[in-house]
Amino acid sequence: MASKVADLLYWRDVTKTGLVFTGLVVGLASLFQLSAISVLSNLGLGIMFFTLFVRLTYRSMDLVRLNDGTHPFQSYLDEDSTLTDEDTIRVVEKIVLLIANLITELKRLIFIDSTVDSLKFTFLLYLLTYVGLQTNGLTLLISGVICAFSLPLAYKLQQARVDKIISVVTLLVDKTKETVELIVSLAKPHPPPAPAPTPAPTTKLKLKAK
Repeated sequence: MASKVADLLYWRDVTKTGLVFTGLVVGLASLFQLSAISVLSNLGLGIMFFTLFVRLTYRSMDLVRLNDGTHPFQSYLDEDSTLTDEDTIRVVEKIVLLIANLITELKRLIFIDSTVDSLKFTFLLYLLTYVGLQTNGLTLLISGVICAFSLPLAYKLQQARVDKIISVVTLLVDKTKETVELIVSLAKPHPPPAPAPTPAPTTKLKLKAK
């Protein structure tokens, strides 16, 4: 499954990737004017009309002996899409582990386990409020689809230049993080030093004993 997704994102089969990319963008853009039920039902009708037309065309060719009787979609019918018990358990474990890690990370950020990380999370939420005022989730989803199909190919074509830019940005982020951590450590109140213990009055006790 992962290899098929990688093949789509890296445009190894231009025809298939073009169809998937165009379908996703057009389908998501249609949600601006139509409901999700209308888009899905019309998409299903279009697929069914296409497959029925191809199947009936091949059937007609069989009747006039212009075809050897092969099914036009036999390769898709023969493809094994079932999951074994091991595959199902593996997928469920990955999903549960992902959810558990997400909950743990949110708890760590919300309850201030690390001041720097919580401040970055707060700043991200603050930026998202402005993003929400300027756009909506559907626009972000379409932008995400476009980036998913364009950025891997752009990185593959300009890998050396992109790696150089990423290394510079990473170095800048690390220096900024060190500076923020230093400021936070200096701003933290330091506990006062413990008072020195008072010496025991041994001299007065000796004088009284004499």
